[in-house]
Amino acid sequence: MLHLSPTPVTLWIGIIALILIGAVSFLTWKRSPHRGRTAVLEILRMLAALAVVVLLWQPEWRTTIHPDTKPKIAILWDDSKSMTTIDAPLPPVLSEKSEIVSRADWVKKALVSDLWKPFEAAGANEVESIAFATPDAENTALSGTDLQSPLSALLENQNNLRAVVLFSDGDYNLGQPPVVAAQKMRLRGVPLFPIPVGSQTRLPDLDLLTVAAPTYGIIGENVQIPFTIRSSLDRQVRTIVRLRDDSGREQTKDIVLPPNSETYDSILWRIEKEGSSMLELSIPVADGELIAANNTRKFTIAGRPEKIRVLVIESLPRWEYRFLRNALSRDPGVELSCLLFHPALGPGGGKDYIEAFPDKLEELAKYDVIFLGDVGVGKDQLTREQCALIRGLVENQASGVIFMPGSRGHQLSLLDTELSDLIPVILDEDKPAGFSESIAAPLTLTTEGRGSLLTMLGNNEQENPEIWRRLPGFYWHAPVIKAKGGSEVLATHGSRRGKFGPVPLLVTKPAGSGKVLFMGIDSAWRWRRGVEDLYHYRFWGQVARWMSYQRNMAAGQRVRLFFTPERPEPGSTVTLNANAFDANGAPLEKGGVAIDLTAPDGRTQRIELQKNESAWGAFNGRFKIDLPGAWKIRATTSGAEDKPLETTLLAQGVEIEKTGQPAHPEVLEEMARVSRGRVIQPAQLADLVKEIKALPEPRPLESRIPLWSHWGTLVALVCLLGIFWAGRKLNGAF
Repeated sequence: MLHLSPTPVTLWIGIIALILIGAVSFLTWKRSPHRGRTAVLEILRMLAALAVVVLLWQPEWRTTIHPDTKPKIAILWDDSKSMTTIDAPLPPVLSEKSEIVSRADWVKKALVSDLWKPFEAAGANEVESIAFATPDAENTALSGTDLQSPLSALLENQNNLRAVVLFSDGDYNLGQPPVVAAQKMRLRGVPLFPIPVGSQTRLPDLDLLTVAAPTYGIIGENVQIPFTIRSSLDRQVRTIVRLRDDSGREQTKDIVLPPNSETYDSILWRIEKEGSSMLELSIPVADGELIAANNTRKFTIAGRPEKIRVLVIESLPRWEYRFLRNALSRDPGVELSCLLFHPALGPGGGKDYIEAFPDKLEELAKYDVIFLGDVGVGKDQLTREQCALIRGLVENQASGVIFMPGSRGHQLSLLDTELSDLIPVILDEDKPAGFSESIAAPLTLTTEGRGSLLTMLGNNEQENPEIWRRLPGFYWHAPVIKAKGGSEVLATHGSRRGKFGPVPLLVTKPAGSGKVLFMGIDSAWRWRRGVEDLYHYRFWGQVARWMSYQRNMAAGQRVRLFFTPERPEPGSTVTLNANAFDANGAPLEKGGVAIDLTAPDGRTQRIELQKNESAWGAFNGRFKIDLPGAWKIRATTSGAEDKPLETTLLAQGVEIEKTGQPAHPEVLEEMARVSRGRVIQPAQLADLVKEIKALPEPRPLESRIPLWSHWGTLVALVCLLGIFWAGRKLNGAF
């Protein structure tokens, strides 16, 4: 039947409008010479006016459905993975013995109990048990819990619901908020009786949450593998982190885990062979820990024999430059070029030397790392254009630049060039010569420096702080005021402070796609005292490899590719960055880069990367990870006949649904409150029968169609007005 809902104002507006339009129609008909045709037109006018007025009164077509079946009581029970958590004590109504079982077993015992027989007595109600959120056997990693959908589906499929009982731990991670379904139940007059299952406190457990291993490492070098462990034990735990490869070689580290907190740490691993290796990071099961499955994570890492191209630019060949040059030239993984602007003798010559700064993009683009010593802008040094090229190389092609100022103060002239924004510290321009020390001053590692691969001079992290304490000090440092925002300070002056705190002397910062390092002392060569090349060579070798890491993630003949994050989780977005080159090695100016993706399940897609507005042949694009596993990436440049670049991105198999998490009864309480039901605690199961028996019979199901907002009403009104307009034209023609 039709139901109108006018307000007093809209009611009188509609009545007055109909009276006025009726009067106009009557006068028009009376004055017309063709009263028959005019009468038809005026009737159409009144019908259109009546339709508009009725729409103003918000008409609804209501249909009442009287069910012919018995009232139904639906029992929904959560079958998700989180329900396997063992933390649910059995109440006396379900078991004579007091024991703790899994949440799923608790629900199963409740379902097979005699609790539901009173509902079906004398055929008063029909009871139906329905499971939801059952994990997908083929893809358990992406299986989760949606509390809203099963409740909404139940309301759509049933027209005689008396009540809904919900067994769940309140954990949901998919779909809309559950309160949406609770609001629909309130409108239908169907109360919800949730029964929370599980403990509100976390189980005693050590959980190896993440392992952020790099994609590859250099053969013969250490890689740093960060990890995160969460402890829900109420005591401090001393344990061992063990890293093992498939051949049985292992590395261990002793750590201390505080109670009820997350611990971020890392372990070193030495790459000894070329190719991909499967590694396993694990921690032993602690006393009192109930879940052992989350104490281990496996991942792969590739070993590569890399050749890093390094350019060192210096003016006066000071001791720091001489020993740095020797260290890099003797490193088998480094291909060295030196450019020396000697103030008295002119450009340096000999092995590893170049005569001038590369004047072509393809010549400069081959360098992975650039060391800038005590040089600046001026006669027989760098030009502003060359400074702009260095910045473009770092930001667009993921190269690294190391600033190593000296006592001549030439680097202060770089503050008026494109390189100014790349320098990660603020320098005192009134002190170009820096500061000299009468006695050797030490470097002090910061918290970030203690865990950085750049400052790792020992074979493990336990001995590294002691090594830094024993290193010879320095007698000069750059005029640093403070570090810029967004930078990371690895080491500070051990005995001098400025107005902003300890003077930062070893500072890193990201710059576009590349990295920047500031070295504010010129005495690293003194680290050779008593140990020869041990720490000096190791430090600069680690710097060169760290600065060039992203640039060499995946390199082919015509395209170089790197991506972030390196080990994404399902649901995260991966940013692809590529540098493309033409046949001569110059940055690609015409053409594009296409990426062919193959998902772990075999699905394929093509992504056309967008070109940056630069002359560096830089391209980028994005895609979303929706499955864990190996994603195969194939990069090609348009018009190229060379072999395409192929690499693999490993997505971590982080499961959406986790065990060992605390239950969330507050979610169920809100759902019960909105639906006008009540939360039934496990110890109150006997009260559930009284609650449901006291409910009235289900209301007849009422269907409402709002005609005032229905598309069919609009079409009918437009057609009616169209007929009226056409009729007026015809009436005027005859």
